[in-house]
Amino acid sequence: MQAETRLLAPEPEELAYAAMMLAQGRLVAMPTETVYGLAADARNPLAVAAIYAAKGRPSFNPLIVHAPDLATAETIGIFGDPARRLAEAFWPGALTLVVPLRADSGIASLVTAGLDTVAIRVPAHQAAQDLLHAFGGVVAAPSANRSGRISPTTAAHVMAGLDGKLAAVIDAGPCPVGVESTIIGWQGGLPALLRPGGIPAEAIAEALGQRLTMPAANADPEKPAAPGMLTSHYAPGAPVRLNARAAGPDEFLIGFGPVSGEITLSPSGDLVEAAANLFDALHRADATGRPIAVAPVPDHGMGRAINDRLRRAAAPR
Repeated sequence: MQAETRLLAPEPEELAYAAMMLAQGRLVAMPTETVYGLAADARNPLAVAAIYAAKGRPSFNPLIVHAPDLATAETIGIFGDPARRLAEAFWPGALTLVVPLRADSGIASLVTAGLDTVAIRVPAHQAAQDLLHAFGGVVAAPSANRSGRISPTTAAHVMAGLDGKLAAVIDAGPCPVGVESTIIGWQGGLPALLRPGGIPAEAIAEALGQRLTMPAANADPEKPAAPGMLTSHYAPGAPVRLNARAAGPDEFLIGFGPVSGEITLSPSGDLVEAAANLFDALHRADATGRPIAVAPVPDHGMGRAINDRLRRAAAPR
């Protein structure tokens, strides 16, 4: 355990310190437009191992590499025409692409969990971009929380779960998107939605000019094809009940649209607003120690990502 976690502002001198920590093999939590990520030098095996140790993350669960731009990403993975088309359409942004790993990428093997593919993203958040440029390399960065628990969308969420386990947290306020990136891979040559996320699947399918397939069921649950695919994930300590139109005995109700609760994801039923508020609402509900009920959320657009996170939060564990 590291003795002190410094809270940093997204300013040049503070980011230079964070970049120095990364170069020394330390962990730094960085804001992105989706959630806060727990970053380490993706080419340093000991630093990547420290991510797994800090999170308590199973080593068979791969990580996402964050790069500053497509040119850098292409030194790590092999981009066919469809992958490049999506990168050019949505990067920087909340899209992760799973592509074949280059043999000379230099990426630590723990990052890919032994797979011959690598998950790569170019984040849009200015602080993440500034950190990547100050560091001059690429980072592996899963969500900055204990494995399987609620993802962090503020620096306070990070500190609550990982204080003392990392060198620094860059505090740039709440994450504007609020759910993790959409992950697209290719199975049998066809584009597959491996995880719904910050970019609606409909927009990706339109950019490709073809429908997305759903991933084949994992024959081995200990070999997920991409991050965020474990059955139980994003989970609070309390049990979660979905599609609730009223609170049960002692339940904390998270509302949406016409279903009002003690807090609400979006009073107007706006799915983008709901996604931005989702993890903070779960953190606040979990802090009460009461069982959590969540109102129904439509399963289209950003609602697909919201419902994916809620189903995993409610899964048996």
